[in-house]
Amino acid sequence: MPSTLVHVSIALLLAAALLGESFDGRSALVVTAATVLPDLDVALEPLLSGAHRSVGHTFLFPALLLALLVWDVRFRPRSAIRERYGARGVEVAFVAVACVVGAAIVPDLVVGGVNALYPIHDQFYTVDGHLFYSTDRGWVQTFVDLSPPEPDSGSGSQPRTTRNFDFRTVLDAEPTLGVENGGDGGGGEPQRVERLFPVAMTGFRAWLIPLAAFVTAVRLRRA
Repeated sequence: MPSTLVHVSIALLLAAALLGESFDGRSALVVTAATVLPDLDVALEPLLSGAHRSVGHTFLFPALLLALLVWDVRFRPRSAIRERYGARGVEVAFVAVACVVGAAIVPDLVVGGVNALYPIHDQFYTVDGHLFYSTDRGWVQTFVDLSPPEPDSGSGSQPRTTRNFDFRTVLDAEPTLGVENGGDGGGGEPQRVERLFPVAMTGFRAWLIPLAAFVTAVRLRRA
């Protein structure tokens, strides 16, 4: 799954592009904090199984933030954000909400999935597939399955919900991967376990981190 550092890298690239000359150290901190916020739902795992990628990764969260922003800026007689931070503060606030969607939630939606409408509808969704043009088959896409539903095979497969599924997080300790002689937990040596703190699990994500660092450094220098 994308690490928090990868999410922040995407957010900084979005903010640098959308804010233009308004991008500076303070706005970078705001969008970083907004992007990290959804991943804090991992702290609720001991209390609510399946909380990660549910409580903070529902699209209802940025929808609520957007509704509050629009209400404050458009419908209140005196906007609290505009009075305290000016027009630039309003711009940064809207970009921060965009980063919650585009940098925090959507990357997880396409890698593993998120509980997109939690708690109104408890089900994890994943958007994954291919889109390409073939000289033999024409346009091919697998993101949306347009084939007729298959008859119920009785396999008992169920949709993923918080009741039957959760993602492995840094709070989970599991048998170490890639270690052949890790013990069996019986009469021999104790079984070795590990906690994973992901940074970049693919080459593409590893490239995003220095790319975002470079773009951010250049924009902050110009600011």
